[in-house]
Amino acid sequence: MKINGKIVEVTDTQQVSDSFKKRTFILEYVENAQYPEYISFELIQDRCQLIDSFQVDQEVEVSFNLKGRKWINREGETKYFNSLQAWRVEALGKDTGVVAPQSKDVEEDDLPF
Repeated sequence: MKINGKIVEVTDTQQVSDSFKKRTFILEYVENAQYPEYISFELIQDRCQLIDSFQVDQEVEVSFNLKGRKWINREGETKYFNSLQAWRVEALGKDTGVVAPQSKDVEEDDLPF
């Protein structure tokens, strides 16, 4: 799944356990300008650094998986949890993150033929 929006907040990476870390960021999604949506995405493990090169207010496209979990508490009640796990973040618009290669000025005398 993919969604476009503007980054409004990025949290620090949390070391949840010795073997698990996560990080969240919030994306403003505007389908109706009068009622913007604020969607929380989760980055886990080695993907926590995916958001490092982006800034608040930057327009991005987020590729993510919708995850759902079932949990039964001590009282025997079943609870359900959903999360949006981002696995790719790409800049939109002018800030594509792609840097054009530098061109070299080559004089005719430097050609190999």
